[in-house]
Amino acid sequence: MRRQLHHARDFILPVIDFFYPPFRKFMNLQTFRYAAAGGGNTLLGLLIYMIAYEYVIPETGLNFGFYAFKGHSAALFISFCITFPIGFFMSKYVVFSDSLMKGRIQLFRYFMICLFNLALNFILLKILVENFHVYPVFAQMLTTVVVIIFSYLAQRHFSFRAAAPDSEITD
Repeated sequence: MRRQLHHARDFILPVIDFFYPPFRKFMNLQTFRYAAAGGGNTLLGLLIYMIAYEYVIPETGLNFGFYAFKGHSAALFISFCITFPIGFFMSKYVVFSDSLMKGRIQLFRYFMICLFNLALNFILLKILVENFHVYPVFAQMLTTVVVIIFSYLAQRHFSFRAAAPDSEITD
């Protein structure tokens, strides 16, 4: 499995790095990689959200008996389930590959930050759609901007920090 992950990384990195030179003056390579990988994953998430909201989720939402999700909320969770593993792969193997922290610790921290991001996104989406009557796809785009800013700072300084304490270093 590790070999396939490295092959995927070795395919993706040159593609991202090819577009880096014009941005060299504005940001370092790691920030550019984060922007490219995160931007691609964000666009994928928005596309999945839009397709799920418009074509997959019934207008009445999803009723599980114990809880009923409105269409915009259900689409958010569907999008999250697909973009979470892709985002972790891109963060671990493409963007923050210099981190010496154990993979399971990175995954746990990444998951915790993603859960916080999901909750933040859910709350902002509910407010925009249900209180301000913003079209759900547009509201999701707006909430994504807020979540991206928090996410980069949290992932860089918490989930994938380069200088890990001795107890978290692996060989």
